[in-house]
Amino acid sequence: MQNRRTFVVTAAALAIALAYGPAGAAGKYGPGASDTEIKIGNTNPYSGPASAYGTIGKSISAYWKMVNANGGINGRKINFISQDDSYSPPKTVEKIRKLVEQEQVLFIFQSLGTPTNSAIHKYMNAKKVPHLFVATGAGKWGQPKKYPWTMGWQPAYPGEAKIYASYLLNNKPDSKVAILYQNDDYGKDYLNGFLKGLGSKAKTMVVAKEPYETADPTVEPQIIKLKASGADVFFNITTPKFAAQAIRKVHDLGWKPLHFLNNVSTSVGGVLKPAGLDKSVGLITTGYLKDPTDPQWANDADFKAWTAWMNKYYPDGDKNSSFNAYGYAVASTMHEVLKRAGDNLTRANIMKVASNLKGLKVPLLLPGITIDTSPTDFYPIECAKLQKFDGKKWALVSDVICPKR
Repeated sequence: MQNRRTFVVTAAALAIALAYGPAGAAGKYGPGASDTEIKIGNTNPYSGPASAYGTIGKSISAYWKMVNANGGINGRKINFISQDDSYSPPKTVEKIRKLVEQEQVLFIFQSLGTPTNSAIHKYMNAKKVPHLFVATGAGKWGQPKKYPWTMGWQPAYPGEAKIYASYLLNNKPDSKVAILYQNDDYGKDYLNGFLKGLGSKAKTMVVAKEPYETADPTVEPQIIKLKASGADVFFNITTPKFAAQAIRKVHDLGWKPLHFLNNVSTSVGGVLKPAGLDKSVGLITTGYLKDPTDPQWANDADFKAWTAWMNKYYPDGDKNSSFNAYGYAVASTMHEVLKRAGDNLTRANIMKVASNLKGLKVPLLLPGITIDTSPTDFYPIECAKLQKFDGKKWALVSDVICPKR
C-alpha cells in the first residue's frame, strides 16, 4: 500500500514538473521555437549600394548577444541568423526562402529595404510567416487586411513627407522645390506623400524632380540639373551613399536651398561625416529617436544603458551613428513581443502580440513617442519631431507631430 501511494505521488510530481517546468513542455511551438531556442531570420545589406545600413544588422546581433548572456527570453536563447542580400531583391528572395524553408525560422525580423521587402511581401503572407518590424517606412507595410503577416516599425515615409510639406506651407508657401528621389517604391512613397501634403500647391511649388537608380555611381548630374531649376528648397530622398554625395555637391555648387533630408539617411557618423559636417549645417529632418550626438541625453538613463551596451557588445560600432541606436530600439521592441508571447511561440501568437502593443515605451524613443498597434493598425510609430543640424548634432526644433495618414 505504501509503495503504491509513493508511486502515485511520484507520478503526480513528475506530471506537474513536465507541465510547469522551465519553459515547460506545455509550450506551444511553431517552426524555429523550442524549450531552449527561438530562431529568428533576417536579411541586411552588409555589401552593395546600401551597405551603410549593415551596422543595423550588426547592432541587432549584438543586442541578442546581450539577451543570451543574461539568460535569454523566458529561458530560451535567441538564434539570430542574418544574411547579406546586398540590397538586391533577387538575392533577398533567395535568402528569405532559405531562412523560411531550410532554416525553419520562427519569423523574419527587420529585413531591410523597400524594394527588397517588396520582393518577399506576398511570399511571407502566403507562407503565413511573421514579417515583423521591417526596416523600411513604406506605407504598404500597414495593410493588416490584405497582408496580415507584415508589419512596419518606423514612421511611414508618406507621413514624414507630409511633415515637410506642412512646414513649407506654413513657413515658405511661395517656395520653389526641387526633389531628388530613388526610382523605386521607397523614393516614390516619399515623393507621393510630399505632393499629397502640398495639395493643390504642388503644381506651382515643385519645379523639378530627378530620379536616380541604385546602380548609379553618383547623383552629381541630378544635383546640377536641380540647382539649374532655380529652386530655393531641396528635398533629398536618398539612401546613405547618395545622401552624402548630394549634400556634398549641393554645398560645392554654392547652392543654398532650404534642405530637407529624409530620416533614413540622418546618421551623423554614417552620412554627415562622409559628406562633411560643415557642408551639412542647416539640414532639416525628422526624428523619433534620441540622437547619439545630442549632449542633452548624456545623463539620460536609456542613453547611458545604450552606451554601456555599445562598449560591451558592439565595441567596434560607431557611437555617433543613429543606425546603431535604431538597431537597439527596434530589437528592444521585438524583445518585448517575445517576452509577452511567453510559452506560446506559434507564428499566429507572435503576430497577435505584435498587433496589440499599447503605449509601449522602448529605450531611446523621444519623449512623447510610444509604440501603439492594434489588429487594424500596423503602424507602430506614427509621430516625430523636426530637427536641424547645427554642425555637430541634430537639434530638436519642434514639438511632437503626428501627421494624418
